[in-house]
Amino acid sequence: MSGPAQWTVSRGQQAAAAVALIAAALTLGVGATVAVIRFPSGLGVLACVVVAVAAAWFAVVRTGVARIVGAVLAVLALAGAAGLLLRDGWWLYLAGLVVGVAIWHAAARVAFRVHVTLPPAEPPRNPVLFVNPWSGGGKAAAVGLVERAAERGIRSVQLRRGDDLDQLVRQAVAEGADGLAAAGGDGTQAVVATAAAEHGLPYACIPAGTRNHFALDLGVDRDDVVGALDAFVDGGEHVVDLGEVNGRVFVNNVSMGLYAEAVQSADYRDAKIRTLLDTVPAVLGPSGDALDLNWVAPDGSLHASAATILVSNNPYRLGHALGSGTRPRIDAGRLGVAVVPARGDRGAGRRGRAVLQQWSTSEFEVGSARPVPLGIDGEAVVLVPPVRFRIRPRTLRVRISPRHPGASPSTLQPDRVMDSLRALAAIAAGRVPHPSAPTTTSAPPTTTAGRPTDP
Repeated sequence: MSGPAQWTVSRGQQAAAAVALIAAALTLGVGATVAVIRFPSGLGVLACVVVAVAAAWFAVVRTGVARIVGAVLAVLALAGAAGLLLRDGWWLYLAGLVVGVAIWHAAARVAFRVHVTLPPAEPPRNPVLFVNPWSGGGKAAAVGLVERAAERGIRSVQLRRGDDLDQLVRQAVAEGADGLAAAGGDGTQAVVATAAAEHGLPYACIPAGTRNHFALDLGVDRDDVVGALDAFVDGGEHVVDLGEVNGRVFVNNVSMGLYAEAVQSADYRDAKIRTLLDTVPAVLGPSGDALDLNWVAPDGSLHASAATILVSNNPYRLGHALGSGTRPRIDAGRLGVAVVPARGDRGAGRRGRAVLQQWSTSEFEVGSARPVPLGIDGEAVVLVPPVRFRIRPRTLRVRISPRHPGASPSTLQPDRVMDSLRALAAIAAGRVPHPSAPTTTSAPPTTTAGRPTDP
């Protein structure tokens, strides 16, 4: 029986955290010194320094576009400080500020780099890998995935047009497969993960899709497709949750409303952004019909519509842009629910502006008078209401290569600046800083009447 995941702070992380704190303190100290010496004009320099330090931190804790925005804002803030300092010839102060912000950002990134030591597990003797050759623009073929899998004793099944993946997976299990892996998008991952969970078999996520959201939140290195195969060689095990909607499993999320309407379009896959923008007026515009989506808020209030509803397998850290974040963990036994209210809904902001509402729960239901279009892990589906969601806690035995992070990149990253300073102080002291660090069990929990119990 495998034990819990071991979260440790390396000496390198300790040193990086200490350097980050010192760099931030010295940088802000330089800004304060300038503010005092050149008062009141120096206050502008101090303001630029504060913005640069905060923006550099934002670039640490966010991913994708948000990270780029943070980095750009930090550079612009430093440029503003440069404009104020150079007119007085204060090169030395400017150099100190630039170096300080750069070290603060780089050292903080190293300090919050996630790596979890998962419990070792016996490798399967007859693992099978299911490869979607069209995912990720043919990524599997480009890296020679089938050949690399064969070198590790993993048999591959490549999908062909018209194949029923669910049937192929069940056939492999019937023939003695004792480990299932999927190389493809999140839709492919969901099918294979469902079978693995049902049969209690270990599962490996091979990031050969386009975005690989599930792989990211599991802690699989998305840039190391071949290395992910080592999950079935010397990988550790982490037992995670799965989401369910009307009996169908999802690994990431289910969307209703704006995004789901866009997914239903035949043009969506060829022009995602254009199709999504074309859908906006129909959902949020003044002439658009309100979507018939009935749901109950945590306070018990009943709502008759919504612009967007996103239900996820464990909550996302969304920030200010829907879908912009990652999930700090996938083993908390909770659904994440995020709703952008419809125009005119009492849950909307002033002047009808949508305001994101977010909470977690073990079950959620959406009603409607007509069939409901959904995007399930990005795949277009229409379900007959009511649309019922529930979490399947700790039901999927995931294997992850020991050379991969083993947890979501946002697991140790707090949102607020003061939390970040406390977290860095904890890391510098050699302690795991964040309470969302997942624990790992070796088996699913007991069930009652066929339904997994909440943790």
